[in-house]
Amino acid sequence: MPRVIAANDPKAIGLGDLVDIVETGRFDARDEACFASFGPALGDLAANRDFLADIIVAELKDRCRSQSVRNAYGPQVVMLHAGRNFIVRANFWPAETDPVLQENGPEAFFYHRPHDHNFSFLTVGYTGPGYWSDYYEFDYDACVGAVGDAVDLRFVERSRLSRGKVLLYRAHRDIHAQLPADALSVSLNIMERAPHIGYRDQYGFDVSNGVISENLTETAIEPLLAICSQIGGENARDLVETYAAYHPSERIQFAALTALASTCPSIDARIEVFAQAARRSAPFVARMAARQCAAINAGRHWITRTAH
Repeated sequence: MPRVIAANDPKAIGLGDLVDIVETGRFDARDEACFASFGPALGDLAANRDFLADIIVAELKDRCRSQSVRNAYGPQVVMLHAGRNFIVRANFWPAETDPVLQENGPEAFFYHRPHDHNFSFLTVGYTGPGYWSDYYEFDYDACVGAVGDAVDLRFVERSRLSRGKVLLYRAHRDIHAQLPADALSVSLNIMERAPHIGYRDQYGFDVSNGVISENLTETAIEPLLAICSQIGGENARDLVETYAAYHPSERIQFAALTALASTCPSIDARIEVFAQAARRSAPFVARMAARQCAAINAGRHWITRTAH
């Protein structure tokens, strides 16, 4: 369950005030107590009932030029500020009866998709009744992270992000399955911003069966490794081998191994790449490589038949 932050008697402040508080307060997302200490200030911003509408009106008058440049999240999000190590944003949560949800489906708003986060963030209910969540916790360090692996999910409660409620979602600990708000709602976030976040794993979960259902982390590196291995020659192969051996993210290591295996001249050579990787000490790489060996062997007849 995300940590509930007391926001007693909030006093309305502006967005600029919040930014000043965070920037001058030695914000450190790795320190839970430090991150939580900015929760009351976010609650104070939520007490300002005019600032968000003013920003949206200004954006519309300017044809959303600022959002087009700064916002990588899509139309559900309004980017409010991007600092060196944090961002502030607003999120819109439609109700089940709202046309935008009926036309695009709940998946477009991440409803009914249990997931954790690979970053910590503060959130507060700004307007509307707030989206619902089924909350779980898990032990990230005990998790290898392969799709299909069993995970000890501990259900905590179902509750909603009501207006003025401030929560700290803790990276790699809190899981929630978001459910549609009863009416259109808006939340505000202070989010950790760091270049290494893309290398941290974020998971989707099948809570009914207690397993990891998907890895949600995406970077541009994985497809580039695949292309590089195919068309880059020996220099590119050396680079991909370096990624496979030394990259700090096991997910990226395995992507590089997969790219190398794809260039092998035979099925047996491809299997050997994964067989060697299956003996590594890195648990995610070893688990995924062993699965690839089994999958290739199981499909050997069809692969050979297609090749001929």
